[in-house]
Amino acid sequence: MKEASVLCLLFLTSVFYWTTNQARLTVSPNSTQFFDGDSVTLSCEEDDSSAGWTLRRNTSLETRTQCGDEFGILDSSSCIISHIVLLDSGVYWCESREGPISNMVNLTVAGGSVILQSPVLPVMEGDDVTLLCKTKTTPSNLPAIFFKDGVFTGKDSTGHMTIQHVSRSDEGLYKCDISGHGESPSSWITVTDKHTTTPPPTSTPPPTSTPPSTATPPPKTTSTTSTFPAASSPLLPVLLTAGTLCVIALVVLLIVLVERYVNRKLQESALAAVYSAVRTEDICYVEIKIKEKPI
Repeated sequence: MKEASVLCLLFLTSVFYWTTNQARLTVSPNSTQFFDGDSVTLSCEEDDSSAGWTLRRNTSLETRTQCGDEFGILDSSSCIISHIVLLDSGVYWCESREGPISNMVNLTVAGGSVILQSPVLPVMEGDDVTLLCKTKTTPSNLPAIFFKDGVFTGKDSTGHMTIQHVSRSDEGLYKCDISGHGESPSSWITVTDKHTTTPPPTSTPPPTSTPPSTATPPPKTTSTTSTFPAASSPLLPVLLTAGTLCVIALVVLLIVLVERYVNRKLQESALAAVYSAVRTEDICYVEIKIKEKPI
């Protein structure tokens, strides 16, 4: 029993280390939308430099392609796409040799002349976030109007819109429009709880990219003040699985011990039954006398 408990503890510890050793994918410039021909740098930021993270992507034409082989130039833990094109639109992520992956980023290369620059990573609740609507021509910062989930939400003479002290209600699908130039693609802005960190990603390979016009926004989650990992984190199901395995191991061990105890009791009962079956009247006593032979 003691050995099983120790094994369970070691297993849970290794699982916790496995799921917390994650990388974070960052994009420079900090935007999810780019013009055709822009230069983009994607970096896998990590605590353990020996983890061996690889940058991969899914596009409308490719699946799980690797930076340095099928696209981009690999530079240490960064991937440089010096001339991004429409076919580079897709889902990007960092992947370890051991299996875990980083957060996933959906990059959109606009075919038009207007883009909306918005943060790549989720915005912390209570922080300020600035959206920039810009054109490919000069000057790039022109008067623009902004929409959230298809509803007009504001306008600015320089193409900027700042959302102060963001909350969960600010989470949604944003786009902008510049008169005479057109409309930008839509980008989803995620707001995370102030008391939690960005949930670690799952190890399931990301889906192939879909066009921005048909992409569905991620489901909204309810706010929580817990300091434990969010329900979307893979840590919870992994720990539940580990706990289940430990319980199964303890149950099997208990069954073995009970079986041994029952067998021992059955043997003792059988022996007692043999002794009790012997009757005293069935016992005969014989007297034997030994005489010495005369010399």
